[in-house]
Amino acid sequence: MGDSNLKAYTGKVLWVDLSSDTFSEEVIPDSIYHKYLAGIGLGAALLYREIPPGADPLGPENILGFMSGLLTGSGSLFTGRWMAVGKSPLTGGWGDSNCGGTFAFAIKQTGYDGILFKGISPKPVYLLINSHGPQLLDAAALWGKDAVETEEAIQAAHSVKKQPAVACIGAAGENLSLISGIVNDKGRIAARSGLGAVMGSKRLKAVALAGARRVTAHNPRRMQHLSKKCSRDILLPLNIVNSKTIGLFGGLVGNLPVGMSQSGFLLGGILAKWGSIGTLPASAGMGDTPFKNWAGTHRDMPQVYDAIDPDDVIAREKRKYHCRGCPLGCGGIIELAGQESHKLEYETAAGFSTMLLNDDLELIYELNELLNRAGMDTISASSTVAYAMECYEKGWITPQDTGGIQLTWGNGPAIRAILEQMIARQGFGAVLADGVRRAVQQIGEHTAEAAIHAGGQEIAYHDPRLDPGMALHASVDPTPGRHTTGAQLYYDMYKLWTRIPGLPKSGQFYRIPTRYDPGNGRTVSAVAVSNFTQFYNSAGMCYMGILIGVDRVPIFEWANAATGWELTPAEYLRIGQRIQTLRQMFNIRHGIDPRQVKISKRLLGDPPQTVGPNKGVQYALEPLREAFWAEIGWDAQTGIPTPQTLADLEMEDVLGREGV
Repeated sequence: MGDSNLKAYTGKVLWVDLSSDTFSEEVIPDSIYHKYLAGIGLGAALLYREIPPGADPLGPENILGFMSGLLTGSGSLFTGRWMAVGKSPLTGGWGDSNCGGTFAFAIKQTGYDGILFKGISPKPVYLLINSHGPQLLDAAALWGKDAVETEEAIQAAHSVKKQPAVACIGAAGENLSLISGIVNDKGRIAARSGLGAVMGSKRLKAVALAGARRVTAHNPRRMQHLSKKCSRDILLPLNIVNSKTIGLFGGLVGNLPVGMSQSGFLLGGILAKWGSIGTLPASAGMGDTPFKNWAGTHRDMPQVYDAIDPDDVIAREKRKYHCRGCPLGCGGIIELAGQESHKLEYETAAGFSTMLLNDDLELIYELNELLNRAGMDTISASSTVAYAMECYEKGWITPQDTGGIQLTWGNGPAIRAILEQMIARQGFGAVLADGVRRAVQQIGEHTAEAAIHAGGQEIAYHDPRLDPGMALHASVDPTPGRHTTGAQLYYDMYKLWTRIPGLPKSGQFYRIPTRYDPGNGRTVSAVAVSNFTQFYNSAGMCYMGILIGVDRVPIFEWANAATGWELTPAEYLRIGQRIQTLRQMFNIRHGIDPRQVKISKRLLGDPPQTVGPNKGVQYALEPLREAFWAEIGWDAQTGIPTPQTLADLEMEDVLGREGV
């Protein structure tokens, strides 16, 4: 039975003015939740309203929000994600970053769906919310500590009735690195968009939450039934399968004369056994994993399968790490130099192995811990080092520029040395501390071909030459360069056509040229993925979990059980379209021209590779992008949402904004 007075969202947010050390609550009407849900949707609505055009991302007018998902704490699975939101100093437009762990539920337990910071504190502070309410405390003794030390110090000081969940910055955020993130659970990072620098600019060292509010759902019995069934439906034991088998599968797929759709059910089994690192052998084999700053192939590092073996990684695992509400536990805790550390993820492993041609696995563990403690994005950091190595190889920078650091491919000591400089913003590392686009501005435009990014943000390690959906979404999403915003592979795995009438069904096999054609249902499916992504991000859903597929993961039913609504899956995707359109309007309002958000031409096969699974691939992105813009209701030539689309989506708040 449902209770009409209960719903999963709290109905209010907390505003913290760091300049004046004051707090205020804002009650959010139900109508806003119906339009924008919670999480990234509610964050977008509030930031669009509050951040003026032209605001400096590192200035007092920017707002940094910590948002919990609509379904977080409701009894649903995979919904322990929180979202940091703000104007990105890395791209100059909309910024968001998704993170797991325990912090999302802690936000809800304070009685708020979001905690938002404006202004700049005159001194380092941290926010504590416990049974005494919110208070800003002096962080002078914490400033300079790494993220793990900060979390431990705050928990030691405030674990009275319960241990607070802590999100904080390390040295990278304090030093305003534009590729810094926000850390919780001693190594889970909201890493992208440079929001760690926003937190550092506000002199906000940490947010510590020890609330005790009960979180429930409109229909908890229905929620429990759905979650139990989901737990049964997603189990795929792979105990007898080793990582070499997964690698052979990837090599087979990479050499097929036709394209092959992938199963999210198989991914669930891989995640439960190895975590995301388990996908590396298959990804490398099928042409998904980049080598040598996207210019090489597996021939440049044939030892990758032995050097970075997921079976070796999990052999070091002391215990599984589960984000709240996750039945898979794709994370893991290992021991490193006598201390606990987080297991390697796919992106970090690829970034510091194949991208740099480094086969020292022990070093990668150490770099992972170094960057986790500093709060620096491993994707952007490794991509920036790869850029520097290519510049060094081509003679564009010399030992005289680097202070004697020999930035040759695979040089482990050099990788460590330059990363330490980047974190501290010292030496040649200061040139690289803000990512590849800023580095080009200092070193010279002649190096731009080696700076691989989209709209200023470094690309994650999934090759758009294999899946052009990666390039499309990386260039059309309001937060560019992100692999989690969409791909053709994701549409295959989400299986949205099983729940939403009219969407094209993915076949098991297809002709490879159709990947690069906006027809054949590709554009319709790309827009569906885009809208669905905003829906599940607003719900607090993990994209690893939802990749198992909506035929097994009942996210739409969970949303109705949590809220008491009775919306159809198509209606939830309509809300996702509204959120995506609002994020795009945020960018337009802040001076971003969608036409200028370019992805590096190397990722489009210019020049084409001569060997490997992506041999000869070269394609134009513009037809795909223009078709996407038209399908989602944005002007096909400019990428600006049309007045008719804004009216159809009932976005009067956007239509009435000055300067839009």
